[in-house]
Amino acid sequence: MSTYFPMPTPITSPQNGRIKNLVKLQNRRQRDAQRLMLVEGVREAALALANGFIPEEAYICLELARGAAATAVTDQLHHLEKTGHCPLFTITPDLFAKVAYRSESGGVLLLIPYWTRPLASLLLPPNPLLVIIEGGEKPGNLGAILRTADAAGVDAVIISETDASEGTDIFNPNVIRASLGALFTVPVTTAPTDQIITWLRTQHINIAAATPEGEELYTAVNLQKPVALVMGSEANGLSQTWLDAADTRLLIPMFGQVDSLNLSVSTALLLYEVVRQRRKE
Repeated sequence: MSTYFPMPTPITSPQNGRIKNLVKLQNRRQRDAQRLMLVEGVREAALALANGFIPEEAYICLELARGAAATAVTDQLHHLEKTGHCPLFTITPDLFAKVAYRSESGGVLLLIPYWTRPLASLLLPPNPLLVIIEGGEKPGNLGAILRTADAAGVDAVIISETDASEGTDIFNPNVIRASLGALFTVPVTTAPTDQIITWLRTQHINIAAATPEGEELYTAVNLQKPVALVMGSEANGLSQTWLDAADTRLLIPMFGQVDSLNLSVSTALLLYEVVRQRRKE
């Protein structure tokens, strides 16, 4: 017996108020004002739903949402609408192209509220592995870091806040795209630098800061105990506050003429060194 779902509300006009608002939400200022993020793509939507993120609204382009994975997501969205948790709308291919960041994302778009996760709410295992990012202004870098963090079993990614007006935009659609949805699988939070350092001390977590002026090669440092890897921006590196707080300053050797590595690449190197060391235990 097939499952019955009520028909979603169709939208066909580009002048529809919801469509206009989706276009507005491509701008960070509008996202921050409404505290709503755009989640685009079948895989990304599936991970959001699987990890308990309930959309405020959902949009499906039936002509594009094809295949078993898209059908599974669509069925979940139908169920959420049926139970009164999320209004569901169908839109045309032209409208999807208008509101989507990328045309090949599979015809699914969710509107999910921002969330906050205080440091004290993070549930850590006995031997935690954390990543802290200061000044990670590029959404693609942050997304790639989240993707690697998911693969490496990181317990949380923490954004060290500096200037709120220029802070890392963790709800940028490009973060979701580059992370392949890992934004929903890895606990992510933001906090002022001083609060993070105090919290790390109370949790007895070692602070390992990556810097070109590091004293020890990253492969020569014992990273098997609770550790937070602190990474800075490619342009400016880490602030003096983090360098002063570090228990260890890690060095990634470089032998060419370029003076910095990509932030996500550097983070991946350090994370998998932790994985390598801990698998040898």
